[in-house]
Amino acid sequence: MEYLILGIVLLVLSVVGGSVMFLRSRTGRTLEAPPRPPVITRPSGTGTDEAPSAPAEHVPADVIPVPEIEVPPPSAGRLQRLRARLARSQGALGQGLLAILSRDSLTDDDWDEIEDTLITADVGVTPARMIVDELRTQQKVLGKLSPEQVKTMLREQLLAQIGPDLPRGLHVQRKAGGAPAVIMVVGVNGTGKTTTTGKLARVLVGDGLKVVLGAADTFRAAAAEQLATWGERVGAEVVRGPEGSDPASVAFEAVKHGIAADADTVIIDTAGRLHTKTGLMDELGKVKRVIEKQAAVDEVILVLDATTGQNGMTQARVFAEVVNITGIALTKLDGTAKGGIVIAVQRELGVPVKLVGLGEGPDDLAPFDPEAFVDAILD
Repeated sequence: MEYLILGIVLLVLSVVGGSVMFLRSRTGRTLEAPPRPPVITRPSGTGTDEAPSAPAEHVPADVIPVPEIEVPPPSAGRLQRLRARLARSQGALGQGLLAILSRDSLTDDDWDEIEDTLITADVGVTPARMIVDELRTQQKVLGKLSPEQVKTMLREQLLAQIGPDLPRGLHVQRKAGGAPAVIMVVGVNGTGKTTTTGKLARVLVGDGLKVVLGAADTFRAAAAEQLATWGERVGAEVVRGPEGSDPASVAFEAVKHGIAADADTVIIDTAGRLHTKTGLMDELGKVKRVIEKQAAVDEVILVLDATTGQNGMTQARVFAEVVNITGIALTKLDGTAKGGIVIAVQRELGVPVKLVGLGEGPDDLAPFDPEAFVDAILD
């Protein structure tokens, strides 16, 4: 009996193997699986667009962690709450300038020292000279100044160079036709684009908006997973594709899903690229053009590492030539960065700083407030 069963099994295996060989000989190729469509990663409990997998081995429910959706703080007042970090990192600039300006009589050497201090703080040569010229004129007119007058005068000049009236609000609300606002996040490798994208999602969710994230950085395996984690924490869906897939296709699907899901905002995280790589820069333009087949791109946020100072200006110029930059996010402004870079980058690109990163925490991204920024420096 055992020999009979064994014989039947061998017969079945030989028939199956022969059928496969016959099919290969007829088609001349091996059948390939179709490409995977973009995947929508949803927070726990909201379902998934992927086919259900085979049931796993039973695990007690109490050991399966279910991520709790967080409620981030609103954007209003964020920079005020983070002022202490700015004061610690940028206070030396304000203290140094105030100390020089408070001297009994200012010589040409003193004014040169003030100018050098501003240039060292990455303000830039032309803005530094403009500030010094205006301060010298006021000092000649007013004569001896009290410490409070000195502080007020310096505050006015720094604010004038930063531009308190520049439009710094982000376009994040749905358009009149119902399509979501679309934000592209761009920049070179290592500036913190994916982290900034995730933190921006938290800012918007904290303001009560429905957000969809598009993981268009398909060249870095960890980018999509990192973005999915950010989305999971605040209840934002993430649209992503297979590793190495076309970034423009993923961005297109993200906007398409945002429209279908009645999202307020879709944020597209793009791959980091060197400003010297023409092909990669052209691809960035393609991503924008493909998105605009469905909805206009409302914001293109360039993420710059504030610690690179004036070295980041070349990168910024090239990005501005490829896509229409509407705002800047300065990361790592709480570290070794020099606050004058805010003035320099705005002057170079002609667009405002809209967001600043002031730490490693999830809620350390804040809308830029010029007055709070200057007050933190001078405090």
